[in-house]
Amino acid sequence: MYRASVNQQVFEIEGSGDALTLNNARLDWDIVPLGNGHYHILHQGQGYSAELVKVDSATKTFTLKINGQLQVVELKDKFDLLLEKMGMQHTGAGKVNNIKAPMPGLIIDLKISAGDTVKAGDPLLILEAMKMENILKSPGDGVVKSIKIKKGDSVEKGQVLVEF
Repeated sequence: MYRASVNQQVFEIEGSGDALTLNNARLDWDIVPLGNGHYHILHQGQGYSAELVKVDSATKTFTLKINGQLQVVELKDKFDLLLEKMGMQHTGAGKVNNIKAPMPGLIIDLKISAGDTVKAGDPLLILEAMKMENILKSPGDGVVKSIKIKKGDSVEKGQVLVEF
């Protein structure tokens, strides 16, 4: 299940197989991709021109242009909804003190330097663990005070990597 917010309106979206429901009603739209993020949508006999303008995967926000008007869609998946239900939706907001290694691994790239100002969702570094590259992102806004590691370092779970 997903929850989408558009212009302070909230929509519940569920899918099984090829069928989608929007607020418990079957989604009966004909969507044709035209290429390069452009789509033609047919709904109840009316045609719409849609363009995917911007995708912010860190905040799960999508900016669409529908018939020339910009619409911002905020999407929450089942995990976001569960965290919200448990009162944990704002855990990343607020002051950031430091970033710790979530698992043992190898630092393969640094995207920041001491003194840099970062915003929530900005990539900080890439940690390789079990042959997978993991991009560690800033959980909030802050200024990098110091970087405790360098490219090529092996780190242990819980090790402080960046201080703010």
